[in-house]
Amino acid sequence: MSDTEQQVEHVMVVPTLLFHEVGYFQGFNDQVEPYLKTLFDPNYISFRPRDTVEEDPSFKQLIPYCIFRHEGKIFYYTRGSKGGEQRLHSKRSIGIGGHISSEDEAKAGSTYREGMQREIDEEVTMETNYTEHCVGLINDDETEVGKVHLGIVHVFDLELPKVLPREESIIETGFDSPEKLLQELEQFETWSQICLKGLFELS
Repeated sequence: MSDTEQQVEHVMVVPTLLFHEVGYFQGFNDQVEPYLKTLFDPNYISFRPRDTVEEDPSFKQLIPYCIFRHEGKIFYYTRGSKGGEQRLHSKRSIGIGGHISSEDEAKAGSTYREGMQREIDEEVTMETNYTEHCVGLINDDETEVGKVHLGIVHVFDLELPKVLPREESIIETGFDSPEKLLQELEQFETWSQICLKGLFELS
């Protein structure tokens, strides 16, 4: 393998047609079990060059999207100009996460959960105990970013509101009520808007 090939990140994907077969939806879906059972079947998962699949809607990149909550209040931040995804710069967000890499595959345990923990550790420091639950999925085929990604939403209920940014791209952080964040919905990136409406608008 050449040095150039070694430098290309390979990310976890599933065929978009598989997602459609389980049950296509647009927006937020809290029926997680049928999707997780199929999407994480090793027969369907592959790792492909990120620069290729970012432009190929025939595959969906599986992205953990982690929301931190303390006593009902939700962690939020703004994506600064130093973030990796230029299409999301200057947008507010309630989600932490990113691509699952083939590098995660070499470690013990679930490749997906290894990758999720790595992404969290790269972006923030959590100085508290917590419980975590997978609560839904996000699909947004109405944006160029969304067409090639499928979000898997995890809520972390924290004992203390201690989430500190580790990346320079994470700025203007804090915790606020879902009601307040819903009032400022237009400031948020699309996935955060979908989560806020799907998880909290009717609660």
